[in-house]
This record gives sequence, C-alpha cells and structure tokens, in this order.
Amino acid sequence: MIIDNIGIVVESIDNVIPFFETIGLKLEGRQVIEGEWAGRLTGVEDQVVEIAMLSSGDQQTRVELSQFIKPALHAKHRKDPVNTQGYLRIMFKVPNMDELLMKLVLFGVEIVGDVVEYQNTFKLCYLRGPEGILIGLAEEINSLN
Repeated sequence: MIIDNIGIVVESIDNVIPFFETIGLKLEGRQVIEGEWAGRLTGVEDQVVEIAMLSSGDQQTRVELSQFIKPALHAKHRKDPVNTQGYLRIMFKVPNMDELLMKLVLFGVEIVGDVVEYQNTFKLCYLRGPEGILIGLAEEINSLN
C-alpha cells in the first residue's frame, strides 16, 4: 500500500504553492471541484473547492492543497502546539537544510523549537510556514549503512 497524497486545507492556495515549490515539490495542476458527488464524498454539502496538486519528481510524495470557496473554513487550529490531538505535520527529507531555511525566510517561516541533531544521523527541525502550516525537515548527515 502507498499513500496517494496528503491533503491540507488552506486559506490561499496562491500564497502556499510557492512555499511547497521552494521545498522541492512541483505543481501538477489546479482545478475547481464542485457538485453533488463531492459533497457525498466529503460530507460537506454545496462545496466549491479549488485544489492544487504538488508532487515530487518521482511521484512518491504528493500534497493536495484545498481552498474552500464555499462553505467558509470551519475552524482554525494551526497555532496549536504539536501535541494537540489529531494535529499533523509532514516531514520532508532535504539535501541541505541550512540552504533551504535561508530560502524559506522569504515566507516568514518560524522554527518551532531548535534545529537538532539526532544520533549523528539526521539534522531535524519543525517549522511553521504560510498560514501556520507545520512541517518538519530532515537532512541526513551520516548514512546508517
């Protein structure tokens, strides 16, 4: 079994797409989803949603951004701490964390805690990007093999 995609509801697709492109994902496409079938699927009647699908070049990682045009966003929890029940983050393996963090400064990212080293194998950090989206970055610093 493989994961097809991770879905994230956002306030503005236009503000969030460049953030994920900077991390290394590529925009596959955008479209508006609406109709009775969509409400039957999600349980949200009369929805109109613009989606954008981004993926890694090898199609192993896909992120679907959803901006609800109708109805309005239900609740916001992005500023909740990482131990909030049901709260999720995506961890991306990156080749050069320091270089990427310098690029992500343009998006006003906030490092949640510290950049740390784990057992001399990974450099890790959590950060909040646009709209408070929580992601993790992992840079392999020593191969386990």
